[in-house]
Amino acid sequence: MHPPLIVDRKDPKWLLLELVFAILSSRRTHQEFSKQGIKPIKFTETAFKIALLSMFFSVDCSFVIQELENRRKLRRFMHIDEVPSIDAIYRFFSKWEEKQFISGVSGILNSCYARRKTRGYSTFLIDATAITLDLNWIRKTYSKAKLEEKEFKWGYSPSHGHYIGYKLTLVVEYPSLQPVCILLHSGSPHDSTLFKNVMNELKTRKIIRIGDIVVFDKGYYSYGNYVQGIFKYNVVPLIFSKKKFSFQKLTNLLNYPIWIFGRSDTEKLMQRFRSLAKRLFSGLRSMDKYIEKRSLIEDIFKTTKNAFSLRKIHKYTTRSVGKTVCLNVLLLGLVIYLGFNGKTDLQRLSEW
Repeated sequence: MHPPLIVDRKDPKWLLLELVFAILSSRRTHQEFSKQGIKPIKFTETAFKIALLSMFFSVDCSFVIQELENRRKLRRFMHIDEVPSIDAIYRFFSKWEEKQFISGVSGILNSCYARRKTRGYSTFLIDATAITLDLNWIRKTYSKAKLEEKEFKWGYSPSHGHYIGYKLTLVVEYPSLQPVCILLHSGSPHDSTLFKNVMNELKTRKIIRIGDIVVFDKGYYSYGNYVQGIFKYNVVPLIFSKKKFSFQKLTNLLNYPIWIFGRSDTEKLMQRFRSLAKRLFSGLRSMDKYIEKRSLIEDIFKTTKNAFSLRKIHKYTTRSVGKTVCLNVLLLGLVIYLGFNGKTDLQRLSEW
């Protein structure tokens, strides 16, 4: 049994949720819904509010619907005149593509964080975490053979052990901590192999620019990833190195690629690569100052799992899991935008 959803405006949690709902009701958010073809707007706003409320208090959407039907004060708080059925909510979310949700969520967050953009190089923090599915292990066992036809797979992480589900890669901009990219992978592919996939996504969506800094943990460590980061993506790939890391070996690998010669801008490219390499070596020699910055993304993951019910998901397809993660990241991004953007704030929020 869940505790009743009794609105209390003296409770900081309800006050925070009211500010989140105000953003969802704004004209700018409605424009983003319309731009992505997520309509009708009024029902979309209602559905999103119900979904985010269920995540905020770690309850099922069906329970939220039940409470809305029984509590007029809750309906007034959410500005809902007519309570939809739970089937209508499920049908609404099931008919939209994952890409629409990602674009819609990105648009809403970009509109909120727009005035915080600064000139110069940007810094991005990148990490991954396990997304575990809530499967009934008592009634049914799952072997690797049985999972061949499923979209979810067996995975392993040091913090979770063996699990069935997905790996979520999240990219946030520092220092605003705005979520800018979400990637979902079946099972638990090694982080070092995901480097190219993550960077291609950031480059394709024009999130990263020439000279930006991308910070990864040791899981993404590979000499090849350092080289690709500079020559292919034109960024400073600050990947936490392992004990056997050799500056000399990396120096030997950072040779100008053949394709830059014979071009009208060869000298310009050589100067760019030299600058990126110099900044990379400087960053690798002073990685200690990035430890606290990178730890923020770990606090973000703890918040999404402990406070916003992402620890176990009751979804069983990549499409449905992807949309659930998008909604969770939207809630997270709005809460961070509203002031929970420091280590202490995130840790406090995860313990609510």
